[in-house]
This record gives sequence, C-alpha cells and structure tokens, in this order.
Amino acid sequence: MKKAISAGLLIGGLILLYYGYQESQSLASEVDEFITGSPSDNSMWMMIGGAIAAVVGLVGLVRSK
Repeated sequence: MKKAISAGLLIGGLILLYYGYQESQSLASEVDEFITGSPSDNSMWMMIGGAIAAVVGLVGLVRSK
C-alpha cells in the first residue's frame, strides 16, 4: 500500500512539474515575467509542489521494502 501511495506521489509530482514548466513558457507568463522580472505565481507553485511531491514519492519508493 505504501508503495502505491509513493508511486502516485512521484507520478503526480512529475505531472505537476511538467504543467508548471509549460505554464512558465506560456505567452502570458512570459509577458508577466518581462514586466515584473519574476515568473508567475501559478507556475512557481506548480513547480514547487511538483518537486516536493516527486521527492517525497521517490524517497518513499526507495525506503519501502
């Protein structure tokens, strides 16, 4: 059961990372970044959440036996 949750977290984290990257490359985000000097909050939260979920899932898969 723990492996399934860890695998789900890893996959969900990777999906969030992908969508966060796509969001950061969108035209609206590029314009916002040009004006403010920083990426949009939405893309940053997706990438931060995706990275945390992926790391937790990977650690859970490695540590479970």
